[in-house]
Amino acid sequence: MPGLPRSLHDSGFEEIEAAVEAGGVRAVHAAALWTALYCRPSADSDPRDLPAPLERWLRTRQAAGDLTLDRPVVAESTVSGDDRTRKYLLRLSDGQQIETVIMGYPGRFTACVSTQAGCAMGCVFCATGQMGFSRHLRPGEIVMQVLHARRELALGGERLRNVVLMGMGEPLHNYDAVMKALEIVSDPHGMNIGPGHITVNTVGVAPAILRMAHERRPFNLGVSLHGSTEAERADLVPVSQRWPLAELMAACRVYSAETDRKIFFAWTLIAGINDTPGHAVRLTRLLAGLRAHVNLIRLNATPGYAGRDAADAAADVFRSTVQSAEIPCTIRQRRGIDVAAGCGQLSAARLSRPRAASARR
Repeated sequence: MPGLPRSLHDSGFEEIEAAVEAGGVRAVHAAALWTALYCRPSADSDPRDLPAPLERWLRTRQAAGDLTLDRPVVAESTVSGDDRTRKYLLRLSDGQQIETVIMGYPGRFTACVSTQAGCAMGCVFCATGQMGFSRHLRPGEIVMQVLHARRELALGGERLRNVVLMGMGEPLHNYDAVMKALEIVSDPHGMNIGPGHITVNTVGVAPAILRMAHERRPFNLGVSLHGSTEAERADLVPVSQRWPLAELMAACRVYSAETDRKIFFAWTLIAGINDTPGHAVRLTRLLAGLRAHVNLIRLNATPGYAGRDAADAAADVFRSTVQSAEIPCTIRQRRGIDVAAGCGQLSAARLSRPRAASARR
């Protein structure tokens, strides 16, 4: 952001190494700084136990105001009734607020991370889309959410395994910052969260899907469809008027051909809108020939959308219909609905009666 000091968390290892050397500190010390930033799961936001020359350089740069660290302020934290989901309302340095969610599953924990403050895509059933777009997040503001989730889990002796970019915002609308952040998160000498454990979800920014393919990005790709015809999808996902379904699917086919990777297609089930066997059949035709996995998502309530969740029977028939076409299909487990932490519910708003709350650095 203009006017803000550059964050150390915005920088990859080679950039940190070059900056340290330019500051008169031996480049070899960059490894100690990188370790302090990313290799200690329970560490706080300040790197500690640094070589003396490196510590002096860092403090001098911070005091001069030309270098900072991303330190999230937790404006509020909430825990779901089943104790499996934690949602954090994080306040950024300019006052913007975002939400980050930790979801617990048997044997693993997943962080759901935001990439923008708000969202410009306008999906009608999504609370983030309903609030509009404020700004892109910097790489460091994305990285610090993963660091925060890892630190919170480490306090309880748990380990962060997966990262999904399915929080607030459209990741591929903020492509460069997102990819820079994920390079840092997946660095094997740092946080070392493998690319196969990271999923970038998009509502359908076709040119960026092609760019991911051409750049051979190693992260999983998720695509939110929700409709199997142009008209059906446009009613739910207004951005499809810019990147029509035909263009989106063509980009997916290029991605599949160039990367030989499976694409995870998300489909939010809405009663009477897209939950019939006919919709399922059209979806299978749309995905024919692709390495695909369909994730069915139960519609979660948001203030700005009056649609209803599909009935259990309809969801089961939809899943069976897709599976009968030999396309893997699962109904995603719900997490954190009671604290508005479910898919489509993030809006950077305080809850009226949180189960737990805090405001700290």
